[in-house]
Amino acid sequence: MPSFRYVNHSWDDAKAASLDPVARLVYRSNILGADQRITNTGGGNTSSKISEKDPLTGEPTEVLWVKGSGGDLRTSLRENFSSLYQSKLLALQPLYAGLPNNGPKTDAEDRMVGMYTHTTFNLNPRASSIDTPLHSFIPFKHVDHMHPNAAISVAASRNSVKLTQEIYGDDVIHTPWLRPGFELGLEMQKICRENPKAKGIIMGQHGLINWANDDKECYELTLSLIEKAAAYIEAKYEAKGGHAKAFGGQKYVSLDQAQRNAVFAKVLPWLRGQVSQKARFIGTVQDDDTIRRFVNSHDAPRLAELGTSCPDHFLRTKIKPLYVAWDPASGDVDALKGLLKDGLAKYREDYAAYYNACKHPNSPKMRDPNPTVILIPGLGMVAWGKDKSESRVTAEFYNCAVEVMRGAEAIDEYIALPQQEAFDIEYWLLEEAKLQRMPAEKELARQIHIVIGAGSGIGKETAHRLVKEGAHIVAVDLNQAAAEATAKEITDKYGLGIGVAGTGISGCGPAIGLAADITKRDSIRAMLDQVALAYGGFDSIEITAGIFVPSDTTGHIPDDKWALTFNINVTGSYLVADEAFKTWKEQGLRGSLVLTTSANAAVAKKGSVAYDTSKAAANHLVRELAMELAPLVRVNGVAPATVVQGSAMFPRDRVIGSLAKYNIAYTDDEATDSLVSKLAQFYADRTLTKSPITPADQAEAYFLLVSQRLSKTTGQVITVDGGLHEAFLR
Repeated sequence: MPSFRYVNHSWDDAKAASLDPVARLVYRSNILGADQRITNTGGGNTSSKISEKDPLTGEPTEVLWVKGSGGDLRTSLRENFSSLYQSKLLALQPLYAGLPNNGPKTDAEDRMVGMYTHTTFNLNPRASSIDTPLHSFIPFKHVDHMHPNAAISVAASRNSVKLTQEIYGDDVIHTPWLRPGFELGLEMQKICRENPKAKGIIMGQHGLINWANDDKECYELTLSLIEKAAAYIEAKYEAKGGHAKAFGGQKYVSLDQAQRNAVFAKVLPWLRGQVSQKARFIGTVQDDDTIRRFVNSHDAPRLAELGTSCPDHFLRTKIKPLYVAWDPASGDVDALKGLLKDGLAKYREDYAAYYNACKHPNSPKMRDPNPTVILIPGLGMVAWGKDKSESRVTAEFYNCAVEVMRGAEAIDEYIALPQQEAFDIEYWLLEEAKLQRMPAEKELARQIHIVIGAGSGIGKETAHRLVKEGAHIVAVDLNQAAAEATAKEITDKYGLGIGVAGTGISGCGPAIGLAADITKRDSIRAMLDQVALAYGGFDSIEITAGIFVPSDTTGHIPDDKWALTFNINVTGSYLVADEAFKTWKEQGLRGSLVLTTSANAAVAKKGSVAYDTSKAAANHLVRELAMELAPLVRVNGVAPATVVQGSAMFPRDRVIGSLAKYNIAYTDDEATDSLVSKLAQFYADRTLTKSPITPADQAEAYFLLVSQRLSKTTGQVITVDGGLHEAFLR
């Protein structure tokens, strides 16, 4: 087996031998995509030309199986690949030649994409990639098109042609930048015809494509070509001083981890508000050694201003990032905010100028002009996206861009794609059509919700209800293990997203679990700061945590239990609201707070004096906080009747005690579920609807209150008690 230092060789002969030809293509794709040094998330594509039985004629025919539009090589399955008649694809060439104004900058390219559906084999519904002609027109059975940082470094160097020859000789041919599509496929066909011994092509400012007539040979060729470029780059890099001299050497000194966390926690919610003026964003922080080496360097401002090279990169990272020249030695957070504010204003102006200078009569409207990548010396990088997965991928792509710049500067001089070419990719009508076809965002998309008490019962159910509507969930509980368990249930169901492995980027997905004691302000603040570091801020808080301490046999409750009841059920909610409001004001984005009260707030019951009076106080706290936090934050409450199912306040011994109190028959060895069911039905029979109250019933009320469905409702308490007439207002 060949030896590689800069890529992973993962081919398993036994595994491959057990697979059919299409499955072998999927296998090859997966192991290529699993190595971030070979290709980025969602980037690159692979193909195999396979003999298949034509369903119409029964005769063998050559079919191009190629990764379709969208998807990621690392996780692609058979259904992610298009299957096309190779002969019909080749037959499109005369049609393209006959189109008026034929060329890469005309609508002829876009019109050809619509023709690919007419070449579909066996009714395969997978949409074809714009790269399909590259794979079809190269006259070899297997083709790999990757976006390796090392190869793009060569492709994005000023003297790329010379470097390609120096590194590869005649094995790899350089071709200047062409937008992916039919014209580029024809150019590659020509290169193969004129260079019959060539094994691959460096695509100017784009990537690497190579081929073979054996799939394993093609795979190992991909690795060897990347390895050769990487080895060449690293030798030049070390000769120039390595990390110590990277990007012109160090200009700024990083803050230590604790200091970075403290600054990020103060700045991120405010920054999220600044970049979320058009649509809310979710953030990802990266502050590892690699990204700090770049942002702290002398050359970072110059290179950042040039923007990215590879089209896959800037579709995520935009034409360029925002770099702010803050001196971390000052530690002045207000000064940092000032620089960011000015930088954002200038960035928006630059983006509008870029759009206006490059737009065509039929270009889509200008998109959000805010940056998706922000670079800060001493701290690192903040990336933004519509959800956590997208912001992580955006960060990953800018990591790739940094590596490309590092390599290009080591061997030559980095150059970016011309702005017009970048614009024509970013605002490509086909890309716009793809965006328009995407399903509408869910009701709570782009939002972060903190559910306090999420370890069990109503809180757990509420967390699951909100994430179903697209929310990111911070599950908080006094019991950290319980909070993490709820978060894991969510990530197990919805996934962590993509863009984590091997990047050093924070790995939280749609949910995280944190511990907090809501009776302690410093614990609340520490939790909110962790949320800022994980997501950039938050939008709404749902407090479901509570405690019930029954009176003793004499009808009294100890003083310490009385105080604890009010600390958790009343003071805790106030402390959360008061501390969170500081962050809400920093963000400047409208939010929502929902407290949990109880039907007992209006119904006096013997044996629960502390609980009932605390919930009555919580009812009025809702109204007071609605006044205090307006107009930025709506404050409402949910008042359940007794919820037995799944409630941490109803352990087995309390259930048995309640059954005994109400003279409900049970046995000591009876299953807990049976005991719970009996007690729940007893409480249900006291209501008008005669149905047990469940955590799901409460969760629905929380969802309604934090959604836009009740956007004009504040200072109200919604009862979810099955119709407990004793609690009717009077």
